[in-house]
Amino acid sequence: MAFHLEEDLRTAFRDKLQLQSVPAWDATTLLPSTSLLLKRREVAELERALQSQREEFGQRMERLAQRRQQLAQRKEQLQDVILKFDAFLKALAARQERALRRAEKARAQAAEQDAEVLRLHQELTGLLRHRERLAQRLQSLHCFGEYLQAVLARTGQFQDVPAMLAHFGALAGARALLAQQVEARQEQLSQEQARLQRYQEEVSSELLRTSAELAQLRAQLEAARQDVIQEESHWAHIQSTATQKTLLLGQIKLAVLNLFQLATTRLKVPADAALEDTEAQLDTVLLCMQDLAAICAELHPGQPGLCPPHLPAATSHGGAKVNPSEE
Repeated sequence: MAFHLEEDLRTAFRDKLQLQSVPAWDATTLLPSTSLLLKRREVAELERALQSQREEFGQRMERLAQRRQQLAQRKEQLQDVILKFDAFLKALAARQERALRRAEKARAQAAEQDAEVLRLHQELTGLLRHRERLAQRLQSLHCFGEYLQAVLARTGQFQDVPAMLAHFGALAGARALLAQQVEARQEQLSQEQARLQRYQEEVSSELLRTSAELAQLRAQLEAARQDVIQEESHWAHIQSTATQKTLLLGQIKLAVLNLFQLATTRLKVPADAALEDTEAQLDTVLLCMQDLAAICAELHPGQPGLCPPHLPAATSHGGAKVNPSEE
C-alpha cells in the first residue's frame, strides 16, 4: 500500500510540475489565506474521521467485552448444572444401594420363613405318621381290650379306659394345635410373599423413573455441550475478525510512516514526530503536500490543476484514492 501511494504521488507531481529541478525552500515565503483555510479544513475533516473511527472501534471492543462476559456467565451456569447432575447421580447410587440392601434383607427373611415352614411340615408329617402307627396299633390291639382292662387293673396307671382315651384326646388336641399353628404360619408366609412382590414392583417402578430422569438429564447435558461448542466457535470467529482489523490498522500505520519518512527525506523537513504517533505523521505529510501545491500554484499560477484545492488527498481507510479530476 505504501509503495503504490508513493508511486502515485511521484507520478502526479511529475506530470503536474514538469520541472527539471525544485527550487530551494524559502522559509520567508507566505502562503495565501485561501491555502491556510483549506489546510485547516482538511485537517479538521481528517480529525473528525479519525475520531469517528476511534469511537466505532471503542464500541466494537465494548460489545466484545460484553459478549465475553456473557460467555463466562454461561460457562459458570453449565458448571453448576454439571455439579448438580453429579450430586444427583451420587444420590441415585445411594438410593439404589439402600433398595438392594432392603431387597436382600427381605429375601433373607423369606428364606428363614421357608425354612421354618419346612421344619413345621416335617414335624407335622412325623406326628401324623406317629398317629397312624398308634391307630394301627390300637386297631391291632382292639381284641385285647379285656387284656388291657386286666393290665389297667394290675398297673393302676389309669383309673379306667376313658382316662386312657382322654390321654389320647390330649394328643389329638396337640395335633390340632399344631395344625392351627401351621395354618397361621402359612397365612403369614403368604402375606410376606405378597409384601415382597409389592416391594419388588415399587422398586422396579422407581428404577424405571430414575432411568428416564437420567436419560433426560443426559440429553440436557449434551445440548448444553453443543451450545458451548457453538459459542466457542463464535468467539474464535470474533477473535479472528479482531485480529484482521488490528493487522489492517498496522498496515495503515506502516503506510503513513513510509509516507512521512519519504516526505521528510525528500523535502528535508524535520522529522519531530514519534514513530507511534500516526496522527502527527499524517498531519506532517498533509502539510508538506499542501505546501508543495501552494508552491506549484505560485510558480505556475495560470496552469490548471495546480491550485491547492485540487491536490490529491491521502488514501482513505477504505482503500480508495481521491482523483483530482473528480473533485
